Amino acid sequence: MRDDIDLHLAKRVFHRRRELNLTQRQLGQLCGVTFQQVQKYECGANRISASMIWRLADALDVGVHYFYDGLEKQHLNGAGVEVVKQVDAKTSQRLARAREASSG
Repeated sequence: MRDDIDLHLAKRVFHRRRELNLTQRQLGQLCGVTFQQVQKYECGANRISASMIWRLADALDVGVHYFYDGLEKQHLNGAGVEVVKQVDAKTSQRLARAREASSG
């Protein structure tokens, strides 16, 4: 059975991919999966693992919290959202430093 939160994440992946004019194949290549797997993520047939959410966030140029934005409080309390945002901000800073170091 599909969970409302899983479906919310699936929709967020779909809409962001479309905003960036990426095909499912292109997104799959960026994340190391097939376009069929991207299809399954976007329709909610397959759950998205934590590591894949991380890869999707990087490929779609958003923070991890992007996927959880808009969830109703009944699904995720405000404290949980803040924790995700704090972790995401710290991680984004680390990724930026790592990219700078590797390109320099």
